[in-house]
Amino acid sequence: MIFLTVGTQEPFDRLVQAVDRWAAESRDSAIFGQISDRGLYRPRNFEWAAHLDITRYRSVCEQASLLVAHAGMGSIITALDYAKPIVIMPRRSHLGEHRNDHQYATARQFRGKPGIHVADDENALAAEIAKARRDNAVAAGRPHSPYAQERLVRFLSGYFNN
Repeated sequence: MIFLTVGTQEPFDRLVQAVDRWAAESRDSAIFGQISDRGLYRPRNFEWAAHLDITRYRSVCEQASLLVAHAGMGSIITALDYAKPIVIMPRRSHLGEHRNDHQYATARQFRGKPGIHVADDENALAAEIAKARRDNAVAAGRPHSPYAQERLVRFLSGYFNN
């Protein structure tokens, strides 16, 4: 199952529509979406809910073979926590989807990392989903560590001790 999540702060109709179009053409995967009740678009080709409580959210993440999401850090960390590949598509400020382009910068920083696939826009989404599904084994090996990298700890220790 593919889990689409747009986060809890804002709707992301452009991503929801792109996944809905993909779902209409590719009937070989079940899709479930958490899409926000503030968006205007309602998918016709997959099941969805406006909100999920934390228990249901975790259950859907566990069941999913792939996450598709906005380029928010919460979604990326969730994919890493569950050792799931993720396709991220950044919200864009010039389209009125966010106040600035920090998600575009986030996507640029994560491009090429194992298990993280970046669709710059809705036209690239289908190809990135296909890549992520082929590369499923790359991300699904082990979850990330919940602890900071040693070099960050050393840097912060040096900063605060000086």
